[in-house]
Amino acid sequence: MMMDHITFAHPKVFYGALLLIPYIVWYFLKRNQMSASLKISSTKSLGQLPKSWKYYGRHLVPILNISTILLLLACLARPQSFKSWENSQTKGIDIVIAMDVSSSMLAQDFTPNRLEAAKEVAQKFIAGRHNDRIGLVVFSGESFTQCPLTTDYATLQNLFQNIKSGMIEDGTAIGSGLATAVSRLKESKAKSKVVILLTDGANNRGEISPVTAAEIAKTFGIRVYTIGVGKNGMAPYPFNTPFGMQIQQVPVKIDEETLTEIANKTSGSYFRATGNESLKQVYQEIDKLEKSKIEVKKFSKKNEEFGRFGLGALLLLLLSILLRNTIFRNIP
Repeated sequence: MMMDHITFAHPKVFYGALLLIPYIVWYFLKRNQMSASLKISSTKSLGQLPKSWKYYGRHLVPILNISTILLLLACLARPQSFKSWENSQTKGIDIVIAMDVSSSMLAQDFTPNRLEAAKEVAQKFIAGRHNDRIGLVVFSGESFTQCPLTTDYATLQNLFQNIKSGMIEDGTAIGSGLATAVSRLKESKAKSKVVILLTDGANNRGEISPVTAAEIAKTFGIRVYTIGVGKNGMAPYPFNTPFGMQIQQVPVKIDEETLTEIANKTSGSYFRATGNESLKQVYQEIDKLEKSKIEVKKFSKKNEEFGRFGLGALLLLLLSILLRNTIFRNIP
């Protein structure tokens, strides 16, 4: 933690100090008239007398007056203190959301479809987190990182808006999606590292099997929470036909056995979401994860410091009045 610094919100107020220049000029021109006078026949003998401390101290009162005005100007300039950078410990975890964007995610057993429902719930989950670093991986036939670990939730939310089915080659490469998410977390220093993997199908693409990716995650101490999305049985799916868009019923095939194995190997959990509300409940359960401490570097809040300047001005003013009416009092 670095030391405090003082800044002024309105530094131009100090231009008012220029008004002190006429006062200083006037003081030096008129200082003889400001001293006490005594009529005597000759001052020759007085010139040989040693000068007392009062002779030199007679300038103290105007100096105090000038200092008082400068401190009052400092008050008007709004002095503020802050710590330039502050390292603090805060609770949080590193999370990567790995989301399936294959064409099957357009099934309409969720409102309006699985993909849009998953995006909406994930965004609300992100909005409810504080101090956590969150990243985003998307996968279908292949996978890539949409957003690395970050605490810039606004940027992350915007990137969620750009997710759509068809943005990469179609298919369901669960192993590749999980492996990509693990690669984003393996260098993390957080004590708690989590992947939330959401899919609606079974692994049918990619060079890495889901179980192998789970073993890698386990090696790096990463917990994987898997979510299978889709109703039991059949689900409505939009098809383009020569007669326009038509809705047909298709079977829901989720490899729950593999998703459960991934979760168990990594000390995570498997959840099944069959609708919008159950998907929200899944994220609420994950939201209750144990938090660990991570280091966050941030600016501290500014504090108003006019009080100390105002108190200093008051003390100097009182001292000036006291000296002017006692030790340096002029004889009329």
